[in-house]
Amino acid sequence: MSRYARIKVNDTEEVAKVQYNFDQLIDRRHTNSSKHDNNTVLFGREDVLDMWVADMDFQAPAPVIEAIKKRAEHPIYGYTFPQASLYDAIVERVDKLYGWKIKKEWIVFSAGVVNGLFSAVEAFAHPGDELIVQSPVYYPFFSAIKGRGGQVIHNQLKEVDGRYEMDFEGLEKLFEVRTSFPVRSPRIKALILCSPHNPVGRVWDKEELQRLADICVKHNCLIFSDEIHCDLLAPGVEHTVTATLSPEIEQHTITFMSASKTYNLAGLATSYVIIPNDALRERFIAARAGHNSGNVFGYVATEAALTQCDDYLEQLRAYLSANFKYFSEFIATRLPQLRVANLEGTYLAWVDMRKLGMSPLELQSFLREKARLALDDGYVFGPGGEGFERFNLACPRPVIEEALRRLEEAVNGL
Repeated sequence: MSRYARIKVNDTEEVAKVQYNFDQLIDRRHTNSSKHDNNTVLFGREDVLDMWVADMDFQAPAPVIEAIKKRAEHPIYGYTFPQASLYDAIVERVDKLYGWKIKKEWIVFSAGVVNGLFSAVEAFAHPGDELIVQSPVYYPFFSAIKGRGGQVIHNQLKEVDGRYEMDFEGLEKLFEVRTSFPVRSPRIKALILCSPHNPVGRVWDKEELQRLADICVKHNCLIFSDEIHCDLLAPGVEHTVTATLSPEIEQHTITFMSASKTYNLAGLATSYVIIPNDALRERFIAARAGHNSGNVFGYVATEAALTQCDDYLEQLRAYLSANFKYFSEFIATRLPQLRVANLEGTYLAWVDMRKLGMSPLELQSFLREKARLALDDGYVFGPGGEGFERFNLACPRPVIEEALRRLEEAVNGL
């Protein structure tokens, strides 16, 4: 069903703005939803409220739904490849939003950002080589590194007056230690950057990214830049694509992007990797041999999302901002024992619960059994995550209201 309203303007038919109802509660149970249909297996009980994995509880944009339906009308779903117009859409999109002028041949498709990171580690690191992460950080990074025999090196973020910052001095020391005698060659091959940062919600500014990238280039360290949340920004916040900082940095950076988080397309398993350096791109493609790079519906859905869904993104950003405002103000006024990190990007709230005085496993049990909430426990994000919890706020407001009611009742019952 189309949600477009056709109107006449100066005798010309145009398509009016689509209004989306993000307050609508959509029952996702019994749809093989990873988020909603595995509660007993993952959390030990069925009645928890699901606010964990980064998967929105909103319908996809109308143009995406219509594009999928149109393609589905053809009765054959054989082997496929990305359409030329999809490459054009990506080139135009990153230029329009981030001022990055790329070439079509730089684009490589992948079944997902994590899938692509596994390939990047395989392409550029041998077993035993080291890759840096800035913890607490998106925990699949650890699997991508360890799954290919690499070693995870933590350069933990610093909390400064409740705000997270990169530890540049610590980063320099990591390189210095690993290039001094008796080590004869550097073993750090890459740094995996999360930008915007999941879970702490920082959108790194240009100066921070420049300083980080300069250190990496100086030590011939590649940057794998996960920018999947780059469209999901708080009002007044701007995202800088790491590769745009300089031509030299561009040649050292592999950028991972996707429409999946912004437009709720994760189940379509389609993302794209932008690699300006020809030699790096050839190695990445070689490592990807035999891997899935997307599917027939993912390609058409991604193109529709990138070219026809500006209305959706505008309204989504406003709704997410209002959700965070409600969530953070409730905790500040009624649960002062807790503290919410300021959210500059993503739809993931990072909540400090250390004042409850529980160990990570005690906190996990408390939230599941007493608050009946299914969350991402902070300790799984690595050093610095202990005592924190990540809440997914990409859901209708009534869900957040119920979650806070449960949380308040549980905390007051301590």
